[in-house]
Amino acid sequence: MLSSFLSSVIALLLSIIVMGLGWVLSKRAISDREKSSPFECGFDPIKSARLPFSLRFFLLAIIFLIFDVEIVLLFPILASMVSSFSLSMMFGTFGFLVILILGLFHEWNEGSLDWAQ
Repeated sequence: MLSSFLSSVIALLLSIIVMGLGWVLSKRAISDREKSSPFECGFDPIKSARLPFSLRFFLLAIIFLIFDVEIVLLFPILASMVSSFSLSMMFGTFGFLVILILGLFHEWNEGSLDWAQ
């Protein structure tokens, strides 16, 4: 009976110490709000959320997603070409790559890839 009471008191004291330590450390972190705030894509989270959005950043993100999906679509084709070679699969992959390269040249000529002007 005494050992269970003693362990309960120790657990309660340990919980209070840890909670007090967390409270003291959190008060210190609040004073440096600028450093502890999240940084998201160059936006200041403290100011208004209705700031103009950079269209160049959006286009670059879309281009990244397109070429990321390209890798996901090309990897299984290349892995299956290792086990069994098919001429129609090779022409299909070649056509897919030609379309992607033409899209990349279009983005390049349009100027979407030029950041410093």
